Amino acid sequence: MRDFVITADSNCDLLPDYIKEKKIGIIPHYYDLEGITYGDEINLTPKEFYDKMRGGLMPTTMASNPAVIRETFQKYADQGLDVLHISFSSALSGGHSNVVTGAREISEENPGVKIVVLDSLNVSMGEGMVVMKAVQLKEQGKTLEEIAEWIEANKLNFCVQFTVNDLFHLQRGGRVSKMTAIVGSIINIKPMLIVNKEGALVSSGTARGRKKSLTTIVDNMEKQMGKYKEEDNVICVVHGDALEDAQYIVKLIKERLHTDNVIVNTVSPSIGAHSGPGAVGICFMGETRE
Repeated sequence: MRDFVITADSNCDLLPDYIKEKKIGIIPHYYDLEGITYGDEINLTPKEFYDKMRGGLMPTTMASNPAVIRETFQKYADQGLDVLHISFSSALSGGHSNVVTGAREISEENPGVKIVVLDSLNVSMGEGMVVMKAVQLKEQGKTLEEIAEWIEANKLNFCVQFTVNDLFHLQRGGRVSKMTAIVGSIINIKPMLIVNKEGALVSSGTARGRKKSLTTIVDNMEKQMGKYKEEDNVICVVHGDALEDAQYIVKLIKERLHTDNVIVNTVSPSIGAHSGPGAVGICFMGETRE
């Protein structure tokens, strides 16, 4: 049995120490600010990125670079390794398609090398949790094929609930109308969203005020978890430079579920460009997606 490596893209929002420890290959997604492209050798800290957005700068995002994808896969092929790649949702980015193309080309050029690409149909740590499960199964001795089969059968149980603080970033991305953004901001409406079965972001309702929106996504998480509430699976809280709000959600989760198995991380810039500063999300195992 050939050895294999697990790879993902930078939108998985895994903690850097975990990526390093588990030797996960990361393919970057990119964003542009003031004519500078970030995401590979050049990058901003999350604080720097979100402060620029607060200052009025509007980043644009780009999917993974085909040349970088080929280079990454070829590097592993040269080491005699197969690859299991878990990608950001194909419903939200062209990155998955780019990776599929690169995997096919490198496999054809290197007979005997297997590169399996799985669409997580997820975002941020929702994707990251799929990667973490793949790593866990690999450490248990499962083959690449067994892991891929498990993920395909269970990936819709990786769920995401989140809320954003500023409707204008959703309006800029075409998810709400300009009038909705204006009116919603005036009356302090906070939208809540989920990732659905197709891997797309869809509205799950609104709440009046920030604290209410944070509490509501925890309520919604509890309902969606179903039988998984009885298991001590990791729960991930992600935020767009809103650590205090993320910590409030962690407090609620610990009080309600009596667990300390919670990870907190910032939302990567190529996702945060669309969700904006102040976005907060929960990624968890649940019974169903809409």
